[in-house]
Amino acid sequence: MPGQRPGPGRWGPAGEGARTPNPASTPTPPRGPAAAPEAGARGGEQTGSATDALERELTVLLRRARAASGELARELHPDLEPAAYGLLVRLEEAQPARATDLAAYFGVGKATMSRQLRALEELGLVAREPDPADGRAYLMRLTEEGRERFARVRSARRERYLQQLAAWERGEVAELARLLHRLNRLQDEER
Repeated sequence: MPGQRPGPGRWGPAGEGARTPNPASTPTPPRGPAAAPEAGARGGEQTGSATDALERELTVLLRRARAASGELARELHPDLEPAAYGLLVRLEEAQPARATDLAAYFGVGKATMSRQLRALEELGLVAREPDPADGRAYLMRLTEEGRERFARVRSARRERYLQQLAAWERGEVAELARLLHRLNRLQDEER
């Protein structure tokens, strides 16, 4: 019902200030032959359809995430490239961190990571300090300005997630996070 607020058990806050679900942000079930396996399909065919659907949905998700990361990076600073937001997320979680560890985490080369960190450093968002365990290496961390800017943008991003997923049950959001974490772990194991 329009204007109805999600009740307790919804992911969004309940009661005062709760958001109404946005029908436009509710996922639309897939259509067409790849939407669901045909009745009576053999295991391999059924798996193929599921894999096709997974590939399609991940492709859309990743393209949208890349576009969103670009917008978020520009909110931090107009000169930042899209990958910068994810790098700041990781630094905020695991700082201080070596460039080589960051490169391994994201699955990119050392030269790419050095270039991205240098750009963030030139903008005053991150700083390097000598690694006490290895005099040849440096540790990277967010500066105070980097932390403040990042916190503002992250807060806005989380607010968008709340709006988009307001109609979802908390358990559904937790299950999505759990499955995405599991998928990311598989990617880590392949490296």
